[in-house]
Amino acid sequence: MSFVEYSERVQAGDVAIIFLGHDSMMPVKVQQGAQTQTRYGAIRHSQDLIGQRYGSKVTCSKGGYVFVLHPTPELWTINLPHRTQILYTTDIATITMMLELKPGSVVCESGTGSGSLSHAILRSVAPTGHLHTVEFHGQRAEKAAEEFGEHGVAHLVTVRNQDVCKDGFGVTAVADAVFLDIPSPWEAITHAKAALKRQGGRVCSFSPCIEQVQRTCQALSDQGFEELSTLEVLLRVHDVRAVSLPLPDFGPEDGSVEVLSSPPNQASALCKTTTTPKEMAGHTGYLTFATKPRT
Repeated sequence: MSFVEYSERVQAGDVAIIFLGHDSMMPVKVQQGAQTQTRYGAIRHSQDLIGQRYGSKVTCSKGGYVFVLHPTPELWTINLPHRTQILYTTDIATITMMLELKPGSVVCESGTGSGSLSHAILRSVAPTGHLHTVEFHGQRAEKAAEEFGEHGVAHLVTVRNQDVCKDGFGVTAVADAVFLDIPSPWEAITHAKAALKRQGGRVCSFSPCIEQVQRTCQALSDQGFEELSTLEVLLRVHDVRAVSLPLPDFGPEDGSVEVLSSPPNQASALCKTTTTPKEMAGHTGYLTFATKPRT
C-alpha cells in the first residue's frame, strides 16, 4: 500500500480507511490478529480485511457493514490525527496548482505539522520528485517521518528537525517550489530564495493574519521576487434537492372565459434545484504567491 500508488487488495501493515458513513470515517492500521471496534460491531483484521479488495463491503460482528477504502491524501486530510492546525482540500488544491507541481518537481516545505499538505505534495511530485520538509518541533518531526514510512512514501521525502528561519531547508538551488506555513514567514524568505533553483521557481506562504501578509510581501519584494499576489479561497457547497413547483394556469387555449364552480386542482412539476447553505466555513488564511525570476 502506498499513498501515491493504488493497490488492489488489503495487506497486513496497510493503513486503510474504514467508511462508516458520509460524515464518519476512521483510519486503521491493518495487523494480523487485531480487531477494530465500530458502532456496527467488531472488524477482525485477519478474516475481514486482509486479502479483501479495496472498496469492498465488510460485515461487522453485529450484522452492520462498512466499506474499506484505499487511502488518498484527500481522505487522510479528513481523518488524520491532528497535531497542529491543518490545511484542508480547498486551500491545498489551490496551492498545488499555483505552485505548478508535477511529477519530478522538488519542493521545500515548512512546517510539516500534521502532514496534510505534505501527502498531497508527495502524490503530485511522485514518482521521481522529492519533498524536503522542515519541522521545528522534535516530536512532530519524528511522528511525521514515522507516518511517511507507514504510508509507503518515505523514499520521496526528507524530514528535518530544525528552525527554518535560522537554518534554512538544508538544501541549496534544488527546489522548483517552496511553501511556508510558519508564524513569521518573512524571516524565511532569504532561505526560500536560496533553496530555489537558479532558473527560478514559485513560493507560497499561508498566513491567517493580514499583518503577516504585509510583512511577507515586503520581504518578497526586497528579495527580488516578482508576480506577487495574495488570495483567499472560500468554499460554498450548494445543497441539491427536489422541489415541487406549481404550474401557472393560463386559462382555455381559445381565449374564452371559463366559469368554474369550484377551484381547480393546480398542476405542479417536480424539478431539481439548489439552495445556498445557511452556514459556511469562513476565513482560514491568506495565500501569498510569488515568482523568483531566472538569474
